[in-house]
Amino acid sequence: RRCSLGHVPNLHGGDTTSLPGFENLTMGYNKYLRPYFGGEPVQIAMSLDVASISSISESDMDYTATIYLRQRWTDPRLVFHGNKSFTLDARLVELLWVPDTYIVESKRSFLHDVTVGNRLIRLFSNGTILYALRITTTVACNMDLSKYPMDTQTCRLQLESWGYDENDVIFTWLRGNDSVHGIEKLRLSQYTVERYYTLVSKSQQETAGSYPRLILQFELRRNILYFILETYVPSTLLVMLSWVSFWITLDSVPARTCIGVTTVLSMTTLMIGSRSSLSKTNCFIKAIDVYLGICFSFIFGALVEYAVAHYSSSQKCAAKAPQEGPANELTKEMEEVDITNILNSSITSYKRKISFTSIEISSDNVNCSGLTMKTHEKIKCVLRNKMHRIIGYFTIQNPSNVDHYSKLLFPLFFMLVNVFYWAYYLYF
Repeated sequence: RRCSLGHVPNLHGGDTTSLPGFENLTMGYNKYLRPYFGGEPVQIAMSLDVASISSISESDMDYTATIYLRQRWTDPRLVFHGNKSFTLDARLVELLWVPDTYIVESKRSFLHDVTVGNRLIRLFSNGTILYALRITTTVACNMDLSKYPMDTQTCRLQLESWGYDENDVIFTWLRGNDSVHGIEKLRLSQYTVERYYTLVSKSQQETAGSYPRLILQFELRRNILYFILETYVPSTLLVMLSWVSFWITLDSVPARTCIGVTTVLSMTTLMIGSRSSLSKTNCFIKAIDVYLGICFSFIFGALVEYAVAHYSSSQKCAAKAPQEGPANELTKEMEEVDITNILNSSITSYKRKISFTSIEISSDNVNCSGLTMKTHEKIKCVLRNKMHRIIGYFTIQNPSNVDHYSKLLFPLFFMLVNVFYWAYYLYF
């Protein structure tokens, strides 16, 4: 028995169009009707090769891949005698029924057509058809950048039937995970493919149908070495550079100010540069932003530390100067003035101040209980003594000790924060 491919209407006339190599067409073939029309669904087995993943964009949240998609199904109308297979011209696909497979979440896709359309049709004697395509597609991939650049992204490539539901078409992977090739050999600039696996799912649509869907899911782990050399090491060195000012004396104002301001500006430039590559994802607080913020805080803290130490030192010097001046004058006047009269007059004036204007007491700690005051005046006196004590707790008695403690505390706290930072983002 000779086999052929059925009557296919010619759009330009009443003649039938046949496939070359098959003289007569089997009666009743219609490319507009699926195999087993009105009966059991067609089983379509798929496999694919991932030729390349050319770009993964964090700002657009998508990736671009070139794949070889192969679909196999059996059409009993195309059975012929023998055990041979025939490779047909790809343009003859217009004469056959083919699945309406599309890529879910695809933004842009195209078939390669150099030098001719990159499609393949192979017909087997048992009616099996192999239909292969070369496709380049840009697919959306929702990324979680909270751990950037120590993140692992999970992306998907989903294949689904556009019009046929599960009553008409069933999608399956040809050999499970072995149906996908090439992805384990990919070499990407910033990522390493951790693992991949295939899934079979269904999609519920508003067209009141359950549509078959095949999913290729793969995990991409970002290579952190580039970011360590580009961002983490320079920011850490800037923090250590800010600690150099602790070994410079408080009197060297230009040197310490220059180190503080230079490190702050350098850190600011580094922070702006790290965010420029992800300008469209600034809404995310990323791990690298947290580390740069920590480094900036330590650098800014080193600059503030010098301001506090220098201010305390200047205040202490100013407090000593008035005490030394009257002392020298007193030694000169002791020869001319009787010291007993001076003491008596000072005690008398002090008692008058206490009895008439108790609010103007200048002593740090005055016994308010023994004074002839009203109740609200005593309360003011007690509050003033409390304030003097509190201020005394925060008063730096020896400003040089600030640098001494900073030499130990700043590196210690920085190392402690680094331990918590890396432990959290690498293991949690």
